[in-house]
Amino acid sequence: MRENNRAIGSKFEKEAGAYLKKHGYEILEYNYRCRAGEIDIIARDGEYLVFCEVKYRNGSSGGHPLEAVDVKKQRTIARCAGIYLINHGLSEVPCRFDVIGIMNDEICLVKNAFEAY
Repeated sequence: MRENNRAIGSKFEKEAGAYLKKHGYEILEYNYRCRAGEIDIIARDGEYLVFCEVKYRNGSSGGHPLEAVDVKKQRTIARCAGIYLINHGLSEVPCRFDVIGIMNDEICLVKNAFEAY
């Protein structure tokens, strides 16, 4: 039986979370959802609150997974992050946006991949 996209995404988000933990991040939440959209992983890295998008590709035919985080997706993540910060009373906490690309069992982390719009 073929895994559905949600199960596949969840599997790779957990893999990305394990990678982040190994690199000193504290995972606070997976799959934060709000009216604006979803953030795959919210974590703490030192003083920073990190909003992390995870992209997986099975092969190179769809391009590199990091390319999938276009300006539209960045805006969605930034809006969700703003809602998260307000709802948790964290508007003064420094934050950044990281992206993890997973392809062919290789994980690529881009810290501070984009700025909020």
